Amino acid sequence: METKMKVEIWSDIMCPFCYIGKRHFEQALEQFPNNNQIEITWKSFQLDPSIPQHLPTKTNVYQYLAERKGISYDQSVKMHERVVEMAKAAGLQYNFDKAIVANSFSAHRLIQLAKTKGLGDAAEERLFLAYFTQGKDFGDPAVLTELGQDIGLSAAEVNEALTNDQYALDVKHDIREAEEIGVTGVPFFVFDRKYAVSGAQPSSVFQQVLERSFAEWKAENPST
Repeated sequence: METKMKVEIWSDIMCPFCYIGKRHFEQALEQFPNNNQIEITWKSFQLDPSIPQHLPTKTNVYQYLAERKGISYDQSVKMHERVVEMAKAAGLQYNFDKAIVANSFSAHRLIQLAKTKGLGDAAEERLFLAYFTQGKDFGDPAVLTELGQDIGLSAAEVNEALTNDQYALDVKHDIREAEEIGVTGVPFFVFDRKYAVSGAQPSSVFQQVLERSFAEWKAENPST
């Protein structure tokens, strides 16, 4: 019998709605009376794997979108206003003028190693904060080493994550699994492999799905 109900979360650390969705889910989980029987597993996903591993110049999110879409910098700022407000409502500060665009694959390798140490959630939180608020460049291995150490990993462990092919395979496995179950965007929350919530939904939505999925899981696992 399972001792905890699993909630799997596909996420990309450069996805603004994923950080907001994390906060909304955490708010729901805090109110959920059986939260000690919920096991969270973070899954890797890349919104834009085509971003080069090393951009020739450091580019912030406003600049990057303006160049990609052929619009002005001011228009790009305008397009992000709603997301900045959503983040603020969730208690987050988004500094897109500081956020350095980078390929997130290496950061996902770090998350995969962190998961083996029981630090998956800590890694997600630290990387989100580093990207959206602090303007850290997670395309730089030295920065990833610093962030890994912030959550309790050693420099050697971070190096292992970035050089051992197993962690790259783990990232690719999560992405392939997402394709198999029809995930096209993140955040994507899967409850007990029965119910799914897509996007940064209000915490009330997560509460409803938690209650329903947990009631069914409990009926199937009466001895827990």
